[in-house]
Amino acid sequence: MKAEPRADNRMPEWLRRPLRCGPVLREVENTLSSERLNTVCDWARCPNRSECYSAGTATFMILGDVCTRDCGFCAVSGGMPAPPRRDEPDAVARAARKMGITHVVVTSVTRDDLPDGGASHFARTVEALRSGVPGATVEVLVPDFVGDQGAIDAVIASGPDVFNHNVETVEGLYPLARPQADYRRSMAVLARAAQAGLATKSGFMVGLGEDCAEVRRLLADLGEAGCSLVTAGQYLRPASGNLPVARYWEPGEFEGLEQLALRMGFEGVSAGPFVRSSYHAADMLGAGPGSE
Repeated sequence: MKAEPRADNRMPEWLRRPLRCGPVLREVENTLSSERLNTVCDWARCPNRSECYSAGTATFMILGDVCTRDCGFCAVSGGMPAPPRRDEPDAVARAARKMGITHVVVTSVTRDDLPDGGASHFARTVEALRSGVPGATVEVLVPDFVGDQGAIDAVIASGPDVFNHNVETVEGLYPLARPQADYRRSMAVLARAAQAGLATKSGFMVGLGEDCAEVRRLLADLGEAGCSLVTAGQYLRPASGNLPVARYWEPGEFEGLEQLALRMGFEGVSAGPFVRSSYHAADMLGAGPGSE
């Protein structure tokens, strides 16, 4: 990893990619529509959406499409959400079965309005997937549940194959990017999952104004928390109301970042301009505690 990435606000060529289409993508869209399900692919305006849909996969976003927080980098709408949909866990399982997904990733909006932050809904979704898609592995990408240990333990007890919670950015940028979150609280969430013996994963973005020393400290903190899997990708501004891109990291710098994380002891690392926490998530499943 170089001392500092080059600052440049112009979109570089390596961040331009063609959109994909085809019958598989349309089948995925039809399945999601018929089951009335949301995906983070759509609501977060993920640049990998057409690639993943065309490959017959998607990241399910449960607990609605309105978030109780208002992070500066995120395209999901903030406000007061509707009550959780009681049949949503079964709908996720049906959709995953129809789509033939073998590694199912389930995330959510943050629901600070619910007593348990939606933890019981996560647990029911994992249980529905175990019953409805018995051959699939399950990864949960959870919010911080305001640090509620009972809520975190409820998700852990449901037995996901991977417990994922994104720190999103370096500690110094939390007031700007995640004003309603807490860096140390997120580390504590990851530590609790790691202590329970789960493969524990986290992801973060670069390009919001961090420096390389801050990224190294972030990786060290994740390692200390017991996180074994880590992803890092380029922040891309999803809408004009979101935070601007401070700089674009070059592909070679992501390669250096990946090598740094491996040297620091992480068992699974994925870093690149288009890497997102759930992008090719199955590829990382063989790393971490309990893997062969």
